[in-house]
Order: sequence, then structure tokens, then C-alpha cells
Amino acid sequence: MATQTYNANPTLFAPSAQSFRKNTVDTLWLKHGDTDSDEDDNDSPIDAQEVFDLLRSINDPEHPLTLEELKVISREQVNVEGNRVTVEFTPTTPACGMANVIGLAIMVRLYRSLPQRYKVKISMTPGSHQHVAQVTKQLNDKERVAAAMEVDAIMESINNCLSTAGRRGEK
Repeated sequence: MATQTYNANPTLFAPSAQSFRKNTVDTLWLKHGDTDSDEDDNDSPIDAQEVFDLLRSINDPEHPLTLEELKVISREQVNVEGNRVTVEFTPTTPACGMANVIGLAIMVRLYRSLPQRYKVKISMTPGSHQHVAQVTKQLNDKERVAAAMEVDAIMESINNCLSTAGRRGEK
């Protein structure tokens, strides 16, 4: 889907320290092949660091770099209060044509990883994009997100972005 490169030479940033959380029953991380049939009944709280760990290794749709390396997301842009998760992201350029795909990739990663009791809100950093309000509105409209998920090309881009998401900041 990414036929045009909107930011051919992005600025790279050093990733933050890796998370050293252990995979336990109380985390969102399950080893491949493990199942958690009581996932929705598990009332273990999550924190912003754990949510950031879910997102930090998502690839950018245009580059083989992570959202963390491009400073599209950082730990400070993730907030968890009770069952509400808010993530703010910053596109690499004010005219980034892939902002919707980045937001959808974040949304899909959280929907696939968090128990259903969590409500997710995705937004862009104010002033970081020429269409902040429109993109933020689209990302938080369930019908628009559902319609986007039905487009094969969009889902292919999102799945490509998420192909490295399980690394949790590891190379």
C-alpha cells in the first residue's frame, strides 16, 4: 500500500531501555502456543510501561524502523487510568500520508492484546500533523475503523507493521 514515501530520510532516535518484565500469568505477554482462556476474567491491572512495550516494536509503514526509533511513540505518550488506555503518537512529518495506517496499527495491536474491558483512545500530538483533528476523529470512530479493517490493502499494511510487534524493543 505504501507506494509513495512521505519521509524519505527520517530522523532516527535511540530506543529507550528494554523492558525487563518477566513473562508471568499476570502480564499481557504469552509465549507462542500458550493460551489464556480466562483472559477477560483476569483483573490484573496493566500499566503504561506494559502498553508501551506492546507498541514500541511496531514497524513504520514506510521504513524498516520501529515507531520508537522514529520517535512516533514514546513511553510518555502512553497513559493508563483504570480501564482507559490513551496513546498519543507523533507522525514524522506534518504531511505524513501514513498517519492513519500508523494509528490503525496501534489500535489493532492494542485490540488484539488487551482484555476487552480496556477502552482505547488514539490521538495525534496537537500541531504535529496538518489533519490532526480529522485523523484523531477517524481513529476513534468504531464504524470508520471497522470499515478500514475490511479493506485488504489496509490490513496488509497493518499486518506488515505488526509483524515485528512481539519483539518488545528487542532487535
